[in-house]
Amino acid sequence: MRAWEKNIRQVVPYTPGEQPKVTDVIKLNTNENPYPPAPAVREALQNMDASALRLYPDPRADALVEVIARYYGISAEQVFVGVGSDDVLGMSFLTFFNSDKPILFPDITYSFYDVWADLFRIPYETPALDENFCICARDYDKENGGVIFPNPNAPTGEAVELSFIEDVLSHNQDVIVIVDEAYVDFGTSSALPLIEKYENLLVVQTFSKSRALAGLRIGYAMGNKRLIQALNHVKYAYNSYTMNTPSIVLGVKAIEDKEYFEDITARIIATREYAKEEFRKLGFMFGDSKANFLFVTHPRYTAEEIFEYLKTKKIYVRHFNRGRIKNYLRVTIGTKEQMEAVFAALKTMIGSEETRTN
Repeated sequence: MRAWEKNIRQVVPYTPGEQPKVTDVIKLNTNENPYPPAPAVREALQNMDASALRLYPDPRADALVEVIARYYGISAEQVFVGVGSDDVLGMSFLTFFNSDKPILFPDITYSFYDVWADLFRIPYETPALDENFCICARDYDKENGGVIFPNPNAPTGEAVELSFIEDVLSHNQDVIVIVDEAYVDFGTSSALPLIEKYENLLVVQTFSKSRALAGLRIGYAMGNKRLIQALNHVKYAYNSYTMNTPSIVLGVKAIEDKEYFEDITARIIATREYAKEEFRKLGFMFGDSKANFLFVTHPRYTAEEIFEYLKTKKIYVRHFNRGRIKNYLRVTIGTKEQMEAVFAALKTMIGSEETRTN
């Protein structure tokens, strides 16, 4: 090793879901919304003045912050925005997790958490989910440097009640507790009502999933004013202009169209429940997902076999080939037509296999 190489920070990066380079596929591997953004977003995009792009964006993204605050009935001083929830979460790790004590997050969860912890040299421990892939509140009672978990969890889709979150908060009032709510709009309750009672709670959400804007990268955090101020101080010390102008303008339009948001979210939930029944008929097993995906396994076929077979049919799902979840697939909920194509392919695979074994 050359001398200068010793000073390069070494980390194992996060591995995102595969992004096929062709368009004639059914892409159900990255939990994107199968529906287009709100009509007002598309109209604003068509009417956008390109000359405005020569100017720097508003570093405070006031228009977006204010519309988010109005939507949730909180003050603008309680909202922080960033380039997707990944940016917001990464900034939160850097801002709040500075103790010598380990932070805590589940062993099966969003796989960016350990990447950020390693990147920022944050010690961490990963309490194991139980046999049903559920978080155990008592695992978070011990001394720590902070707590973070998604609700619903990813990639399992399992959700916890507000009483569970308050239980964890009541046992961790000396550290920051972050609830990552990327999938909250698909079937569970937000922890947002608890931010007035617990000043150490930060709630993080995104426009990527339920608002169909993954390509714009808009994420936000909500909490008490001191937490948001701390996040902004770190942001301005790192990069003042994190939000670009189109994201600010189009993000405002997206959150203003509540009717469209509720419509496409309801459609995804209905399709998810339909998908549960179809997966059951094919012998798959899974938990009661409250997200826009299902985490499925089959007793007779390995996840890798199913994953590779579906790819031959130009259907992409996510396979996490590690540990306790190596025989599971995460399947994003697409449109009804896309899911019907998935089940037609699976019936062909399973049927042909059964014919050969009978």
